[in-house]
Amino acid sequence: MHPRIAIPVPHSDQEYAGRSLPQYERAVEAVEGHPVRIALDTSGIETQKLVESCDAVLLPGSKADVDPVKYSAPRHSKTAPDDERRYTLDALLLNHAFQAQKPILGICYGLQSLNVYCKGTLIQHIETVVNHAAGRKTAVAHDVIVDKNSTLGRIVSLLNGALIPVNSSHHQCAAEIGKGLRAVAKCPQDGIIEAIEGTSPDHFVVAVQWHPERSLDQDEFSRAIFRALVSAARDRSL
Repeated sequence: MHPRIAIPVPHSDQEYAGRSLPQYERAVEAVEGHPVRIALDTSGIETQKLVESCDAVLLPGSKADVDPVKYSAPRHSKTAPDDERRYTLDALLLNHAFQAQKPILGICYGLQSLNVYCKGTLIQHIETVVNHAAGRKTAVAHDVIVDKNSTLGRIVSLLNGALIPVNSSHHQCAAEIGKGLRAVAKCPQDGIIEAIEGTSPDHFVVAVQWHPERSLDQDEFSRAIFRALVSAARDRSL
């Protein structure tokens, strides 16, 4: 039986959600996981039942930004509107996953949501020489360098290297890292944090700022990230 991976619908905008969510579901299915879609209008009781039936949580990207009120910061002029339903659902899923020690994978907005949930802060708009918001039309935006002494580093080691090209599409990133988390990957040109993970060795918590679901067919590293999540979910369910 394939591990069940809870995935919240990315955004209240149905057009955006309908276009982006299938990519995450396909990535989970490609590594023998079973994606479980959780709608943003699902009741709290029903959401609790769904997530309890799952073995791991995947927090996808979104076109929203986390409301800076959540981390006590004034709003930047380029901060996108928040999606309160998505953020609330993320918090519920994270609360359960941390309490039950279920594996967590965050992608792009999912990293930001995770970091704020853990009392971290965000840079609301990145302004450097590197184009971190290159988008889906650019296969590789920049490289990231990964800490070899990390969960993500162990995934990289399968490919015999720590400097990897990534599909980057974000204008925000982690600033102060949340409690129980640490930065494990950065863009070497400007030091922007590109991945964080949990500090507990017994709990799989990994979040990346780029979009491995978009490059699933192009590189093994992208597949390895999803494979690691499903493997951790399978190990926990045994």
